[in-house]
Amino acid sequence: MADLHDVRYVRLGTRDLTAAIDFATRIIGLELVRQEGGCAYFRSDNRDHTLCYFEGDPSDHTLAFELSDEDQLSQAAADLDAAEIQYRIGTSEECELRRVHEFITFKDLTGNKIELVWRPHASGRRYFPSRDAGITGFNHVGLCSTDPARDEKLWTKVFNARVSDWIGVSPLLRVNTIHHQIALFPTTRSGIQHINHQVETIDDIMRNWYFLQEQGIKVVFGPGRHPTSGARFLYFEGPEGMIYEYSCGVSAIEDEVNHRPRQFPAEPSGFCMWGSKPDIAEFKKD
Repeated sequence: MADLHDVRYVRLGTRDLTAAIDFATRIIGLELVRQEGGCAYFRSDNRDHTLCYFEGDPSDHTLAFELSDEDQLSQAAADLDAAEIQYRIGTSEECELRRVHEFITFKDLTGNKIELVWRPHASGRRYFPSRDAGITGFNHVGLCSTDPARDEKLWTKVFNARVSDWIGVSPLLRVNTIHHQIALFPTTRSGIQHINHQVETIDDIMRNWYFLQEQGIKVVFGPGRHPTSGARFLYFEGPEGMIYEYSCGVSAIEDEVNHRPRQFPAEPSGFCMWGSKPDIAEFKKD
């Protein structure tokens, strides 16, 4: 079983790179670190980058995980072979664009593009946000799934993910002690469903809520609090329909032996314990 350490970055296609850069910096509050080869790279913490927008199809999304050590590359390849999932080794040019030493890439059974990377670059400079959104780092993604129960098995049998909780048929999966790094939501498409950045406090959630309203950005869920992870949250719509989330106070699961995943209903109360109702398609159906 391949050992995933943490989520590392996401790559998103866009038809308007200039607008995507403006949104990522002026609205989300990320740091633009460079533009090259039709790509724009953004930081949210001490990693080289955690978000990359590139000129291309807006439905072209990639999620990357960092592996725990070099041996896990060959372990992951063997495990994917055993699961009859095709993979490809990244070229030197692709590694340079991603600022990683090595990686392999594959698609899950929904068609989501996943990269497993070894020795991704850290930054030698302090993270300097473009505005004071309170961001402390990239934390997790919601991932589309045409069959969450089937895709759950990939992450828990081929990789080291564990179920923290379920909302309806949607598993919230962790690869370390943080409550979840991926959540699988039922839909008819592939791709990333939402991107989460942690902020420091509930005050940051509320400051961002007022800021987004002032900027005319559509808030699609929250402010609220998830009964699963305990995180206070705010979801809003970005370029080409991508959903972004700020949250704080996500729980950690330290006791792997005694933790029992809970089942929450696929209705508003399963997503928010304060009473906020989502305007997000994948949160409205089981």
